[in-house]
Amino acid sequence: MRQFLFLLLLCSLSTVHAQTVLTGVVTNKSNGKPLEGVSVSIPSTNAGMHTNANGQYRFTIPSKGQYTLQVSYLGFKPFTTIINATGNTIQTDFSLEETGLFVKPVEISSLRVGEHSPFTQSTLTAEEIKKQNLGQDLPLLLNQLPGVVTNSDAGTGIGYTGIRVRGSDITRINVTANGIPINDAESQGTFFVNMPDFASSVSSIQLQRGVGTSTNGAGAFGASLNLSTNDFRDKAYAEVNSSVGSYNSWKNTVKVGSGLISNHFTIDARLSKISSDGYMDRASSDLKSFYTSAAYISKNTAIRLNVFSGKEKTYQAWNGVPFDSLKTHRTYNSAGQRADGTYYDNETDNYQQDHYQLFLNQSLSSKLDFNVAAHYTRGRGYYEQYREQEAFADYGIPEPVINGAPVTHTDLIRQLWLDNHFYGGIFSVNYKGDKLNWSLGGGWNRYEGGHYGKIIWAQYPIAKDYRYYDNDAFKRDLNVYWKGQYKITSAFRLFADLQYRTVQYNIDGFDKNPSLIQHNAYNFFNPKAGISYTLNDRQEVYASFAVGNKEPNRDDFEAGVNNTPKHETLRDVEAGYTYRTGNIVLQANAYYMNYKNQLVQTGKLNDVGAYTRTNIPKSYRAGIELQGSTRLGRLFTLSANAAFSRNKVQNFQYFIDNFDTGAQDTVVYKSTNIAFSPSFVGGYTLSARPVKNLEVSLIGKYVSRQYLDNSEVKERSLDGYYTNDLRFSYIIPQPLFKELGIQFMLNNIWNKKYSPNGWTYAFKEEGVEKSSNGYYPMAGTNFFAGINIAF
Repeated sequence: MRQFLFLLLLCSLSTVHAQTVLTGVVTNKSNGKPLEGVSVSIPSTNAGMHTNANGQYRFTIPSKGQYTLQVSYLGFKPFTTIINATGNTIQTDFSLEETGLFVKPVEISSLRVGEHSPFTQSTLTAEEIKKQNLGQDLPLLLNQLPGVVTNSDAGTGIGYTGIRVRGSDITRINVTANGIPINDAESQGTFFVNMPDFASSVSSIQLQRGVGTSTNGAGAFGASLNLSTNDFRDKAYAEVNSSVGSYNSWKNTVKVGSGLISNHFTIDARLSKISSDGYMDRASSDLKSFYTSAAYISKNTAIRLNVFSGKEKTYQAWNGVPFDSLKTHRTYNSAGQRADGTYYDNETDNYQQDHYQLFLNQSLSSKLDFNVAAHYTRGRGYYEQYREQEAFADYGIPEPVINGAPVTHTDLIRQLWLDNHFYGGIFSVNYKGDKLNWSLGGGWNRYEGGHYGKIIWAQYPIAKDYRYYDNDAFKRDLNVYWKGQYKITSAFRLFADLQYRTVQYNIDGFDKNPSLIQHNAYNFFNPKAGISYTLNDRQEVYASFAVGNKEPNRDDFEAGVNNTPKHETLRDVEAGYTYRTGNIVLQANAYYMNYKNQLVQTGKLNDVGAYTRTNIPKSYRAGIELQGSTRLGRLFTLSANAAFSRNKVQNFQYFIDNFDTGAQDTVVYKSTNIAFSPSFVGGYTLSARPVKNLEVSLIGKYVSRQYLDNSEVKERSLDGYYTNDLRFSYIIPQPLFKELGIQFMLNNIWNKKYSPNGWTYAFKEEGVEKSSNGYYPMAGTNFFAGINIAF
C-alpha cells in the first residue's frame, strides 16, 4: 500500500500548473557565449534553477508581486535585480561580467557528472546540506536521496554510522573529497566518524548511483560520493552554529573566512566539537575536528592548501541487541560487560585522522586547463577491550606457574592498533570546446598500514605493553582515465570513458594468523559509454553502459592461500528520462547491474576457521527509480522519490553449522534476495512557508523488508518501517547580525521502533535450523535544536 501511495504522490506532481513564468538566457558579457550552470533564483520563494548548456533558464514565480532576483556564477560578478510578477511569461536576459579570477575547482569537474551526462546522480548544494546539519553524521544527511538507507550504531546518527545505496554498503561506494580518495585502502570502507562535522565545510555533494564515471581510489561498485570543499567566497564572513539534542547531544561549530585579500588570497577555517551519550546504553561519542584552507588565486592560476583533521572517542556499540532483548531492553549494549554484570568503562574506539591536500589549478586558455594535487593522510588509533579468561597460548605467552601449578587463562585488557600512512597524487587535463569536451586524468596512491595488538594490563604479570601480533600491509593503486563528450547536434551527445587501473596489495600476516602472507596484483580495464538526447527544452533521455572491477578487501584474503578470492566484476546498464519546467522536475531511470564473482557471506568456514566472503558466479540488481519536485500553490513545495528493485543471488550454496554432527550442512538456493537490499525505498519532503522567513517541513521515509543474509528466510530479516520527521527553520529579522536563524528537528515523531541494520548467525541444533540475530535499533522520538549566527 505504501509503495502505491508513494507512486501516486510522484504522479501527482505532474498535475500542478504554473502561474507566472520567468525565462531567459544568461551569457558571458565579454564574448556573448551562453553560460551553463548559472544560478538564477528568488531566495524568498525557493524558486530557481541553473541554466542549461544553452544558457537558458525557465521557472515559475508562485504569485503576483515584486521579487528580488539573484544571478550568480563562479568567476563572474553576481547580479541582483527586481522582478515584477504579472501573471504572464516574463523574458529576462542577463550578461555577466567576469571577475578576472580563475576559481573553478577543476579537480571536482573532472570526476563529477555534468549536465547531459548519461549517468544517474543527485547533487546537494551547501544550502540543502545546512538545513539538515544539526549534528548527525554525513550519511544521515543523504537519507532522502533515492535508494538510500542509513543506519547508526548508537541510534542517534552520531558516532559510527552507515549508508547503503541500492543495497550496496559503504565498502562498495567510492568516496572522494576534492577528488582525493577517502576510502580506507584495506577495508575499502569510509568511516565518517573520523571526519566529524565535515559537512559544515562541504559546499556540494554529488552521489552517482551505479558504476558512474571514472574516479580515483577504490573501485565504485554501487555508487560514488563526491564531496567538494574548494568553492571560493570573496567576502569576509564568520559563523557560529550551536545545537542541542536528545541524549545529551551537543554540536558547536565556529567558521571564519577572510574573503578575498589583496585580490589574490583567501583563508577559511572551521572548528567543531560534537558529543552525545547515545540512545544505546553507554554508546557515547566525543568528536572533535578542524578544517583550514588557504588559497592564492589569479586570473589563470589557483593554488590551495587544505588541512583538516578529526579525532573520535566512542564507546563501542558494535555488537547489536539480541532478539530476546529487543522488546524488553532495546538499548542493551553488551560491549564491555563482565561476568559479574558490571561494565568496563573504557571499552572504547579511539582514532585520529589528519588530511593534507595541495592543489594547483592552471588555466592555459579559455578551453584548456589542468589540475595537479598531492595528498597525505595520517591515521592512528585503537579500540580497547576487557577480556575475561583468555588463554595465554592464544597470545603466544608462556603459561606462568603459580604456587607450583601452571595457569592457563587470565583476564586482560588489550588494544588493537592501526597506524597508517596514505599518500599520492592526482591530475587531470580538461578541454572544453564547442562540440567536444574531454578530460585526461588519473592518480597514484600508496598505503602503508601497521596492524598490531598489545596487552596493557593482565591479571598475572607480563611484559609492559606486550605486543601479541605485529604485521604490516602495503597497497599501491594506479589509475589513468580518459573521458569525453561529443555534441553531434545541439540535442544529441555521445559519451565515452576509458579507465585502466592496477592494484598491488601485500599483506604480511594477520592478527589471528601471523604466518599467512598474501601478495596479489590486479589489472582492470573499466570502459563506459553512453548517449543523451534532448527532446526539447523540457525533456531529455539518456542511456549508458559501464563496467567496474573491484579487488577483494583485507578480510577476504584471510581465507588462506588455497582459497584466495577472485576480483569482482560489475556490468551496469542505465537509462533515464527527465522532464523539467520552471515549476516541475520529474526524473525516471531504470538500471540493471549484473555481477560476476560477487563476494558475499555464505556461512562457509575457510581453511583458517573463519567466516569470510565467497565468490558467487551470478547475481544481479535491477530496478526503477522515480523522483520529482514541484511547487503546490503559493505556500508549499513537494519533493518525493521511490525506488523499486529486484536483487538476486543465483544458484547460491549456503552453509550452516550443525552442532549435532560438528560439520557444516549445505543448502542450495536457486534464486534468493541479496542481503540488505530492500525491494522498495521511498521518501518525501513536504515544505510550507506560512509566513516570511519560516519554513516547516514534513519528511517521510519508507524502507521495505531487508534480509540479514542471502538465504531469504523471514526469521533472519529486518521488518520494513515508515518514519516521519518534522523540521522547522526561521530567520529572525534583527539589526545586529547578518543572519540569525533557529532550527528545530523532531525525528521519528510517531516513536516508531525499528532497526535498519543487523546481523544473523544460522545453525542447526537437535535437528532444527535456528538463528541468532542482532539488531541496531534507532532512537524513538528525539529532537535537535540549533541556532545559527552569521556575521
